[in-house]
Amino acid sequence: MSIDQGWLGGARRVVSPNQDARPEEEISLLVLHSISLPPGEFSGDAIERLFTNRLDPEAHPYFSGIHRLRVSAHLLIRRDGGCVQFVPFTARAWHAGRSWWRDGERWRRALNDFSVGIELEGDEVTPYTEAQYDSLVRACRALWTHYPAITPERITSHARVAPLRKSDPGPAFDWAYFRQLLAEVTR
Repeated sequence: MSIDQGWLGGARRVVSPNQDARPEEEISLLVLHSISLPPGEFSGDAIERLFTNRLDPEAHPYFSGIHRLRVSAHLLIRRDGGCVQFVPFTARAWHAGRSWWRDGERWRRALNDFSVGIELEGDEVTPYTEAQYDSLVRACRALWTHYPAITPERITSHARVAPLRKSDPGPAFDWAYFRQLLAEVTR
């Protein structure tokens, strides 16, 4: 995988309107999320519809409460490892919401300004697939090459940056295994 003009090679592009210009700031953080729509169901097109403001509130009872949300992520990694990119890395995706990150000695807000958001198709109780870990590691490697300030130490969870309101990607995400895979790839 490589990055060209903010787009990940091999990822299918579905452009989200839920993005805007980043401030002139180094991209230096990766936030991992999880999503399944409807909750606990995989492989449909509801995530793409949510991120492109086309989610039908009548299609499922859960959708009536979220169809007006204006959210996005840079990248979605499907259960089969396939990648869908909604926002170029050069733009600001709307993924982290109200969140905080300890950057050395200071706490920072407005994480969308300097972070990349990756959604893993899944929920907090269903183990993620080997194909997802593989695609995630390959995406991380491409991001490191293009944005060297994103280091393994600067990969975090939505739960960690918004602990009072978020818990994803949840206990089903195997951080030890993911860190082991990261350590095996050379930078």
